[in-house]
Amino acid sequence: MPDKNNEQLRIGVFLCHCGSNIAGYLDMEELEKFAKTLPHVTFVQRNLYTCSEGGINEIKKGIVEQNLNRVVVASCTPRTHEPLFRNSCAEVGLNPYLFEMVNIRDQCSWVHMQEKEDATEKAKDLIRMGVAKAALLEPQEPIMSEVTTRALVLGGGMAGMTASLALANRGYEVVIVEKEDKLGGMLNKICKLGPSMTDASQVAEERIKAIDQHPKITVFTKSRLVRVEGFIGKFKADVETEAGVKNIDIGVILIATGAHVFTPEGLYGYDGQRVITQLELEERLKLGLDPSVKNVVMIQCVGARDEQRPYCSRICCQVAVKNALLIKEQHPDARVSILYRDMQMYGVENEELYRESKIKGVRYINYSPDRPPEVKDDQVLVFHPLLGRELNLQADLVVLSTPMVAQADAHEVSQLLRVPIDENGFFLEGHVKLRPLDFATDGVFLCGSARYPANIREAVAQGLGAASRASIPLSKGSVVVEPIISVLVNEDACRGCGLCVALCPYGALEIRHTDKGRKVHVINVACKGCGVCAATCYQHALTINSFTDEQLSAQIEAFLGT
Repeated sequence: MPDKNNEQLRIGVFLCHCGSNIAGYLDMEELEKFAKTLPHVTFVQRNLYTCSEGGINEIKKGIVEQNLNRVVVASCTPRTHEPLFRNSCAEVGLNPYLFEMVNIRDQCSWVHMQEKEDATEKAKDLIRMGVAKAALLEPQEPIMSEVTTRALVLGGGMAGMTASLALANRGYEVVIVEKEDKLGGMLNKICKLGPSMTDASQVAEERIKAIDQHPKITVFTKSRLVRVEGFIGKFKADVETEAGVKNIDIGVILIATGAHVFTPEGLYGYDGQRVITQLELEERLKLGLDPSVKNVVMIQCVGARDEQRPYCSRICCQVAVKNALLIKEQHPDARVSILYRDMQMYGVENEELYRESKIKGVRYINYSPDRPPEVKDDQVLVFHPLLGRELNLQADLVVLSTPMVAQADAHEVSQLLRVPIDENGFFLEGHVKLRPLDFATDGVFLCGSARYPANIREAVAQGLGAASRASIPLSKGSVVVEPIISVLVNEDACRGCGLCVALCPYGALEIRHTDKGRKVHVINVACKGCGVCAATCYQHALTINSFTDEQLSAQIEAFLGT
């Protein structure tokens, strides 16, 4: 199957054992023999780990010595390893988009572990299809776009302030949009920060002062983002402020909108006076706890890990232990009891805080969600599973540990920026391990409790991480975008109906008026090559580079053996 330039195809197929992940369940020798019989395949090689340095060098060596002009790697998922193999091809002069990857691990060995013969046959089908597509691949050139070296940070809490200062100290302009009347976020309401017991107000004031004095940072308080257009490097944002709407050109956006504490209306007799939340306790501790409070009972997991909010807020246990110690510090004779389901004190220092609280007399009582505590007048009743009986605990003050919940405007922000949120309303990163601070939408990053409830150290670390990620396009001054994007291949066929524009999840399509009438235009830098537009276009005016109708048809025909 010659290509459009009548080039003599020389396809190399590299089969990965992936240790025993693949070789333990597929007949690799049989796959090697089979691959050698496929059209235009001139070289086949098996490797123990193709993604290792040795495996990569074998691909490079094969391209050079065998004069390969197409490469197929049959191994694991392209989501994690395709960029590595493409770069390897490019390093020895082969256009990286003349590479095709076949996933015989996830789609064969892992799902058919008990069916070696059938799994091997399925792997043959996948390799045959990959080779058929590779024969029709064409060279592609990366897309370049300039970047406006200014960042927009949504949220002025600890994560947002940390990210802003990190970016500004590198010489980039930063605009902070904060909906409250001052920066600081949750820090303004907290007494001490565990496990170091640092004064939260002091930390907040130091950061706010540094931001106010920084020449590269502009702060808009009592403001909100109302409109965003564009793509990485070329965003245009409208910010509604007290002085009117500001139009700002920006290159990257960081979401640091944080979260807020759930108010437990109707739970455990919550009244904000005798039954309060941990956050309300923080405010009392800042002023000094009333000396008449001699018995304090804290109840964990209030409004969390249930049908409405099934997740664990992670930081509630740390907050409860820290505040219990602060109570003991102000009133050493006070009796503090913590009623818990599970104690989540991850980290060595937090564990030490937990041990210290026990040494100072804080009592811990486990309860079952099937028999939750009851708050009655000046007592809390709780069933003790080890003693096998109910305890009556005196309570001058009941403190409810409630979860952090997503901001009310999280959905609105997600719609403006075309980024996803999860079922609990928190923003959803591109990949929990590979891209924990990025979105699938290029140029938009996240940090802090906007992503998931985070303690102070996590907020700082994520703020620095998001700033580091955002610095990459800002420092380069331009971005390179993969050319596997939507392409208008038949302008005459396009009727300008706008269906593809309405369905594009990345805002990468627009209708323009041309000499031939209304026609769709692809914004190259914004397109992610998802294929929704090409699949939707009933006129077949659009296609996706490296996923053309011709290439997909070749794969289907190879599978069917026609």
